[in-house]
Amino acid sequence: MKKLQLLPVFIFLLLNSLSRAQEMIPESYINPLDIDYTYMVYNSSKNISYRSGADPAVIEFRGEYYMFVTRSFGYWHSTDLVNWEFIKPKQWFFEGSNAPTAFNYKDSLVYFAGDPAGYGSILYTDNPKEGLWNPVASISNNIQDSELFIDDDGKTYLYWGSSNVHPIRVKMLNKDDRMLETGVTKDLINLDEEAHGWERFGENNFHPTLKEGYMEGASMTKHDGKYYLQYAAPGTQFNVYGDGVYVGETPLGPFKYMPNNPMSFKPGGFTNGAGHGITVKQTNGQYWHFATMALASNSHWERRLCMFPTYFDEDGLMYSNTSYGDYPRYAPRHPTKAGEHNGWMLLSYKGKVTVSSSQLQITKSTITDGDFEVTELPQKTNADGNILSEVLTDENPKSFWVAGANDAKQWVTIQMNQPGNVYALQLNFHDHESGIYTRVEGLKHRFIIEASEDGKTWETVIDRSKSYKDTPNAYLVLNQPVKAQYIRYKNIKVPGNNLALSEIRVFGKGFGKKPTKVKAFTIDRQTDRRDAQLTWDAVKNAQGYNIRWGIAPDKLYQSWLVYDEHELLMRCLDRAQTYYFSIEAFNENGISEKTEVMKVD
Repeated sequence: MKKLQLLPVFIFLLLNSLSRAQEMIPESYINPLDIDYTYMVYNSSKNISYRSGADPAVIEFRGEYYMFVTRSFGYWHSTDLVNWEFIKPKQWFFEGSNAPTAFNYKDSLVYFAGDPAGYGSILYTDNPKEGLWNPVASISNNIQDSELFIDDDGKTYLYWGSSNVHPIRVKMLNKDDRMLETGVTKDLINLDEEAHGWERFGENNFHPTLKEGYMEGASMTKHDGKYYLQYAAPGTQFNVYGDGVYVGETPLGPFKYMPNNPMSFKPGGFTNGAGHGITVKQTNGQYWHFATMALASNSHWERRLCMFPTYFDEDGLMYSNTSYGDYPRYAPRHPTKAGEHNGWMLLSYKGKVTVSSSQLQITKSTITDGDFEVTELPQKTNADGNILSEVLTDENPKSFWVAGANDAKQWVTIQMNQPGNVYALQLNFHDHESGIYTRVEGLKHRFIIEASEDGKTWETVIDRSKSYKDTPNAYLVLNQPVKAQYIRYKNIKVPGNNLALSEIRVFGKGFGKKPTKVKAFTIDRQTDRRDAQLTWDAVKNAQGYNIRWGIAPDKLYQSWLVYDEHELLMRCLDRAQTYYFSIEAFNENGISEKTEVMKVD
């Protein structure tokens, strides 16, 4: 009888094990993108070492993709828009390209411009994989922050501009005669901060002295016979850095401001910003907007890259889906949900963290005059004598921990507030006095990730102890989800003198209840109609809230994610525009029902 009683238990365990083994995990990606970002030369004279990736120019060429990035001393190649391999070209700019532009002309030639000096030859190649580039036999001026666009009729345009005074301009070039200028030069668009709140300079669109934002990073997309001229504002170091659009019937305009601007915008969450980008069409017809995100920890020019699905609605309005923009998202080859949040929530937020050693724990905030407020946190220990760290689970990329060494004795343990099924992690390494100031080959991040339900029995879920990958923003997806409340990072060796991390983010599905619907959501549009004060009642067990808004009930294209707070002052609205708002709460278990859409005149 005892054996018969045990049989159902055995069958249940077997079926449960088979179910887990058979779970198919869709391919995914996360922002910032997981690539081997290059160390910059900008501030080497000040001995400031940091990686950066900014101002991406992404093209499709013969069914594959190439991504050019500011001062990277080369570019990246991909077949799927997720996995990127660096190409070191045989002929290139000595200083690396700056705010590059690239164009695929009829799958026969790739044209490229981005000389750091702002003048030079436009390069071309028919084999970007090989990295052999040739210059046209002429010198162009004003090619910094440029966009090269060749229309279907072969007419060639170069858009450019990076200024808090001057507009975006265009000049025509002769593609068939050394890219010589034809004499047609025209001023196109400029910022209008009095009308457009999101164009105002500063963090959260506020600066105590400077009132003019920077307009830069022109980009052109042709869709359904219309020309979508994209531009970035107000400054690359700020959370509100985004891309707007003007629409024209010809490449020379006139251009009309798009009412749902900004088109690409990510002011809240872990990593902010979605500006100075480019829109590329995938081989299946899906559009993607690649853009720049701000870290701005070691330097205001310390940046990362992001990728968002982009669409054109029935009214011809262009928009990007940035909601939960730094959470895991379905990969581009997903048949129906490419680029959407895949439902994995943040399990590690404000988890209890212990570390092996601690040289420094720092939190920074951006001062808009070009400096930082720096706070060194005092070392704390728990009852067992282990060193505590709050900065590794605070969702702040400007806070970081520096270990006492860079060896296999260094570790981090996270006790999450609640157990859950862990699907993926993102390791955000910090560059702390690494002494590296340019592109260095052969860098690698070696580590092991372990998981545990009780903090005593551990299972290795990721083993990169012998990895040759350089992954400063490593995105790690488990082969199968693992039930856990504890995650342990065990260091082997990483670039730099000391192991340093800004954040360890653990994603998956919690076992508890998702938050209830938000109540008492109010929007008070201020006397300055570019501003609005939002308030709502705190929801029990919510980690944070996601505000959605737009120019119509069915066009809530914008989003702003906040943690803990239940109020927000937005300074990014257009003065003359009516808006519609909704809000939802979220935690490690999921997302609440949205509130009813509210009209705000």
